[in-house]
Amino acid sequence: MGKFQSSKVFDGFSTVFRQWRAEGVHCRFLHGYAISFKIYFEGELDDRNWVWDFGGLKRAKTNIDGLQPKAWMDYMFDHTVIIAEDDPEIKSFLLMNEAKVAQVRVIKATGAEKFAEYIFHKINKFVKEETKNRVRVTKVKFMEYAKNAAYYSE
Repeated sequence: MGKFQSSKVFDGFSTVFRQWRAEGVHCRFLHGYAISFKIYFEGELDDRNWVWDFGGLKRAKTNIDGLQPKAWMDYMFDHTVIIAEDDPEIKSFLLMNEAKVAQVRVIKATGAEKFAEYIFHKINKFVKEETKNRVRVTKVKFMEYAKNAAYYSE
């Protein structure tokens, strides 16, 4: 029996971050990209013969961190500053958030590879719950504009 797979691209996000551990490289400074990510789905077909409803995030009953899935994506990645939880300047970034000059989001680690991993775990949990384990995420491709990509899969 073959496997059914599909994928969907999510784009239109502007995100700023820094990789504070990147000594001697410009990536240690705040820098931003137009980002996108592609999610790869695998599973059994539903009664419409779909693995995943391409518009399913808008109609989902399951939330991610208390938000509708597309709203979660906007909250995390649209005009935001993403900071690693161990960034030594985190207090300064959180002050910018309090002053409402930046929408700061704190996650475990930053960078394309870590963003791919972060999105994978958030979306896979959501997809499994939403489809009652009929579908799972197999891979996430995270892109910084059109030239750089990082992937995460399990």
